[in-house]
Amino acid sequence: MKKTYYLFNAGRLSRKDNTLKFVATDSQGQPRDTRFLPVEGIEQLYVFGALDANSALFNFLGQQGITVHFFDYYENYTGSFVPRSGLLSGKMLIAQAKAHLKKSKRLEIAKKFVDGASFNMMKNLKYYNSRGKDLQQTINQIENLRQSIPQAKDIKQLMGIEGNIRKLYYEGFDLIINDFEMQGRTYRPPADEVNALISLGNMMCYSEMLRAINKTQIDPTISFLHEPGERRFSLALDLAEIFKPIIVDRLIFKLLNKKIITKSDFDAKLNYIVLTQAGKKKFVQHFEQRLQETIMHRVLKKKVSYRTLMRLECYKLAKEFLGIDEYKPFKSWW
Repeated sequence: MKKTYYLFNAGRLSRKDNTLKFVATDSQGQPRDTRFLPVEGIEQLYVFGALDANSALFNFLGQQGITVHFFDYYENYTGSFVPRSGLLSGKMLIAQAKAHLKKSKRLEIAKKFVDGASFNMMKNLKYYNSRGKDLQQTINQIENLRQSIPQAKDIKQLMGIEGNIRKLYYEGFDLIINDFEMQGRTYRPPADEVNALISLGNMMCYSEMLRAINKTQIDPTISFLHEPGERRFSLALDLAEIFKPIIVDRLIFKLLNKKIITKSDFDAKLNYIVLTQAGKKKFVQHFEQRLQETIMHRVLKKKVSYRTLMRLECYKLAKEFLGIDEYKPFKSWW
């Protein structure tokens, strides 16, 4: 079974026969550690920091079907190297493009993404509300906003509803998380520790969604909620919205409330909060464990991992494009 590998240090990556050789370097570029990764056991790489590699290596990675996701020192996602898909389908591409170009169909699918994402946010809030956190007012406000989703007239109005829901949802984090404060949602730079974790987790969820899409015949660049743009896989942004509450947010609540990640795992540099190397490794380790956790699927009647759930969501969307079955967004039942 192929695995995901994480490279945390700046270094040099090269090919040695059928093995990848990663040499971690210090701030002066001097080697300090070497890892050998068997190519046949790699599905994707996450790279945190600078990577020295040549085009010949990326040609080799492309031939092996290995995806590489890049994050800079500040945990900002900077892009992905994605091998050419071997699952190309002209029929699927045309069907997906038609769904996007037809305004009513695009809006219909986009509404389902927002419906699924907001439902899963509500699930988190209701869980903690039942355990003594006073979140009922926030829940009521989001419920009212959710009722307006079907009435949205266009994508811009729908995005406005989604933004208001998410703003209220994040305001509830201060009640859910015990020893940290979140001063609203901030991006680049994240203003506090919670925002730093959200930013990293969301981008890792996006990367995993891109991986799932590339296991199917749908195109990651033709999206419905987010506007398609150059040099980004916007459909992965769409679908990741559904899974961020149940994969990223639940993980953050666990890591902070159980003190697995503490204040000592963060570093403030020029008003920029980043995870330390040790903190980053903790988060990535638990994120990977989260993706491997399984639940009993109510339709398939068998246990599937969160990683598999993401791929199943892509298959459901593909059936919608081809007119086989109506797409219904994933909604947590636990």
